Amino acid sequence: MGVTVEVHRVYRYPFEQVVASYLRKYPSPMEKHVMAVETVEEKTDLSTGTVYRRRIATCQNVIPEILRKVSVLKVANIYLEEESWLNMQKRNMAMKTHCLTWTQYASLSEESVFRESLENPDWTDFTQKGRISVTGAGLLNYVLEAFAQSFLKQGVKKGIKIMETLLQEQCG
Repeated sequence: MGVTVEVHRVYRYPFEQVVASYLRKYPSPMEKHVMAVETVEEKTDLSTGTVYRRRIATCQNVIPEILRKVSVLKVANIYLEEESWLNMQKRNMAMKTHCLTWTQYASLSEESVFRESLENPDWTDFTQKGRISVTGAGLLNYVLEAFAQSFLKQGVKKGIKIMETLLQEQCG
Protein backbone atom coordinates (compact mmCIF):
# COMPACT_ATOMS: atom_id res chain seq x y z
CA MET A 1 0.00 0.00 0.00
CA GLY A 2 2.32 2.80 1.19
CA VAL A 3 1.84 6.24 2.68
CA THR A 4 2.82 9.65 1.37
CA VAL A 5 3.59 13.03 2.88
CA GLU A 6 3.68 16.26 0.86
CA VAL A 7 4.89 19.68 1.95
CA HIS A 8 5.00 23.11 0.39
CA ARG A 9 6.58 25.99 2.27
CA VAL A 10 7.68 29.51 1.37
CA TYR A 11 10.69 30.77 3.28
CA ARG A 12 10.78 34.56 3.30
CA TYR A 13 14.55 34.51 2.87
CA PRO A 14 16.75 34.53 -0.25
CA PHE A 15 17.63 31.24 -1.91
CA GLU A 16 21.33 31.39 -0.98
CA GLN A 17 20.56 31.77 2.73
CA VAL A 18 17.97 29.00 2.72
CA VAL A 19 20.31 26.55 0.98
CA ALA A 20 23.20 27.44 3.29
CA SER A 21 20.93 26.84 6.30
CA TYR A 22 19.68 23.54 4.88
CA LEU A 23 23.20 22.24 4.32
CA ARG A 24 24.07 22.85 7.98
CA LYS A 25 20.68 21.81 9.36
CA TYR A 26 21.84 18.52 10.91
CA PRO A 27 23.01 17.42 13.36
CA SER A 28 21.14 19.83 15.61
CA PRO A 29 20.22 19.87 19.31
CA MET A 30 16.65 20.51 18.12
CA GLU A 31 16.56 17.11 16.39
CA LYS A 32 18.25 14.42 18.43
CA HIS A 33 17.37 11.55 16.08
CA VAL A 34 19.82 12.71 13.38
CA MET A 35 23.19 11.93 14.90
CA ALA A 36 25.52 12.65 11.97
CA VAL A 37 25.58 13.71 8.33
CA GLU A 38 28.68 12.94 6.29
CA THR A 39 29.41 14.16 2.78
CA VAL A 40 30.81 11.12 0.96
CA GLU A 41 31.01 12.62 -2.53
CA GLU A 42 31.04 16.14 -3.93
CA LYS A 43 31.79 17.29 -7.45
CA THR A 44 31.03 20.24 -9.70
CA ASP A 45 29.92 20.01 -13.32
CA LEU A 46 32.12 22.71 -14.86
CA SER A 47 29.82 23.19 -17.86
CA THR A 48 26.71 24.01 -15.74
CA GLY A 49 28.22 24.94 -12.39
CA THR A 50 25.93 22.39 -10.73
CA VAL A 51 27.32 21.02 -7.46
CA TYR A 52 26.47 17.38 -6.84
CA ARG A 53 26.64 16.09 -3.25
CA ARG A 54 26.00 12.67 -1.80
CA ARG A 55 25.59 12.55 1.95
CA ILE A 56 24.87 9.76 4.40
CA ALA A 57 22.81 10.53 7.50
CA THR A 58 23.03 8.35 10.60
CA CYS A 59 19.75 8.42 12.49
CA GLN A 60 18.67 6.83 15.73
CA ASN A 61 16.16 4.00 15.32
CA VAL A 62 12.86 5.53 16.43
CA ILE A 63 10.65 2.48 16.03
CA PRO A 64 8.87 1.83 19.35
CA GLU A 65 10.41 -0.90 21.53
CA ILE A 66 7.27 -3.03 21.29
CA LEU A 67 7.74 -3.30 17.52
CA ARG A 68 11.46 -4.02 17.90
CA LYS A 69 10.52 -7.46 19.22
CA VAL A 70 10.64 -8.34 15.51
CA SER A 71 14.33 -9.17 15.09
CA VAL A 72 14.84 -7.33 11.80
CA LEU A 73 13.70 -4.06 13.44
CA LYS A 74 16.28 -4.41 16.26
CA VAL A 75 18.95 -2.07 14.90
CA ALA A 76 20.50 0.88 16.70
CA ASN A 77 20.84 3.16 13.68
CA ILE A 78 19.10 3.83 10.39
CA TYR A 79 21.06 5.17 7.42
CA LEU A 80 19.72 7.52 4.77
CA GLU A 81 21.41 8.56 1.55
CA GLU A 82 20.74 12.04 0.18
CA GLU A 83 21.80 13.21 -3.26
CA SER A 84 21.54 16.88 -4.16
CA TRP A 85 22.11 18.99 -7.23
CA LEU A 86 22.69 22.68 -6.47
CA ASN A 87 22.61 25.16 -9.36
CA MET A 88 23.30 28.68 -8.09
CA GLN A 89 22.82 30.22 -11.55
CA LYS A 90 19.29 28.84 -11.85
CA ARG A 91 18.77 29.27 -8.11
CA ASN A 92 17.47 25.80 -7.43
CA MET A 93 18.52 22.72 -5.53
CA ALA A 94 16.91 19.33 -6.12
CA MET A 95 17.36 16.44 -3.69
CA LYS A 96 16.54 12.77 -3.57
CA THR A 97 16.74 10.77 -0.35
CA HIS A 98 16.24 7.09 0.29
CA CYS A 99 16.73 4.71 3.17
CA LEU A 100 19.69 2.32 3.09
CA THR A 101 18.40 0.27 6.05
CA TRP A 102 15.74 -2.45 5.72
CA THR A 103 15.68 -2.23 1.93
CA GLN A 104 14.29 -5.76 1.67
CA TYR A 105 11.28 -4.81 3.84
CA ALA A 106 10.64 -1.14 3.32
CA SER A 107 11.28 1.68 0.93
CA LEU A 108 11.49 5.31 1.92
CA SER A 109 11.99 7.87 -0.79
CA GLU A 110 11.81 11.61 -0.71
CA GLU A 111 12.16 14.25 -3.40
CA SER A 112 12.64 17.89 -2.47
CA VAL A 113 13.25 21.13 -4.33
CA PHE A 114 14.33 24.56 -3.15
CA ARG A 115 13.88 27.29 -5.78
CA GLU A 116 13.62 31.03 -6.03
CA SER A 117 9.99 32.03 -5.47
CA LEU A 118 8.04 33.30 -8.46
CA GLU A 119 6.11 35.50 -6.03
CA ASN A 120 9.19 37.32 -4.72
CA PRO A 121 12.84 36.77 -5.84
CA ASP A 122 13.99 37.30 -2.23
CA TRP A 123 11.93 34.32 -1.06
CA THR A 124 12.45 30.59 -1.53
CA ASP A 125 9.85 27.95 -2.38
CA PHE A 126 10.32 24.50 -0.87
CA THR A 127 8.41 21.42 -1.97
CA GLN A 128 8.85 17.88 -0.69
CA LYS A 129 7.15 14.58 -1.46
CA GLY A 130 7.91 11.50 0.59
CA ARG A 131 6.68 7.94 0.34
CA ILE A 132 7.10 4.95 2.62
CA SER A 133 6.04 1.45 1.76
CA VAL A 134 6.50 -1.59 4.01
CA THR A 135 6.37 -5.18 2.76
CA GLY A 136 7.31 -8.54 4.17
CA ALA A 137 6.15 -7.83 7.72
CA GLY A 138 2.71 -9.41 7.41
CA LEU A 139 0.07 -7.69 9.50
CA LEU A 140 2.69 -5.28 10.83
CA ASN A 141 2.97 -3.62 7.40
CA TYR A 142 0.04 -1.31 8.11
CA VAL A 143 1.12 -0.59 11.70
CA LEU A 144 4.65 0.30 10.58
CA GLU A 145 3.36 2.47 7.72
CA ALA A 146 0.98 4.33 10.05
CA PHE A 147 3.83 4.91 12.52
CA ALA A 148 6.12 6.04 9.69
CA GLN A 149 3.54 8.49 8.37
CA SER A 150 3.02 10.00 11.82
CA PHE A 151 6.78 10.22 12.41
CA LEU A 152 7.36 11.83 8.99
CA LYS A 153 4.71 14.47 9.61
CA GLN A 154 6.30 15.30 12.98
CA GLY A 155 9.72 15.35 11.29
CA VAL A 156 8.51 17.80 8.67
CA LYS A 157 7.28 20.18 11.38
CA LYS A 158 10.59 19.87 13.26
CA GLY A 159 12.58 20.36 10.06
CA ILE A 160 10.71 23.56 9.24
CA LYS A 161 11.21 24.84 12.78
CA ILE A 162 14.95 24.09 12.61
CA MET A 163 15.21 25.87 9.24
CA GLU A 164 13.35 28.93 10.55
CA THR A 165 15.61 29.05 13.62
CA LEU A 166 18.78 28.76 11.51
CA LEU A 167 17.55 31.44 9.10
CA GLN A 168 16.68 33.81 11.91
CA GLU A 169 20.11 33.28 13.50
CA GLN A 170 21.83 33.80 10.16
CA CYS A 171 19.90 36.96 9.31
CA GLY A 172 19.32 38.34 12.80
